[in-house]
Amino acid sequence: MSDVRHVLVLPDRDAAEEAAEALGERFGVAEDPQLVRDALAGEDDAEDAQWLVVLRDEDGELDAAELDEFAAEWDGWREEP
Repeated sequence: MSDVRHVLVLPDRDAAEEAAEALGERFGVAEDPQLVRDALAGEDDAEDAQWLVVLRDEDGELDAAELDEFAAEWDGWREEP
């Protein structure tokens, strides 16, 4: 068992919440992903924050290319580890 994590970077909280919910439906993710607000360096304004959806993939079952396409549906992307 490995400690693989995927991080999807999304433009706002609404997109992150929608994507987190859709992950279970599309990929069968049982564990709820973690939502994290990531303020851009030097920015105090909440409007300049990105949201991260962090999900564990201990069995390595999630395909990176499919996650890339999934994140793009919300104008986001998957961070490379």
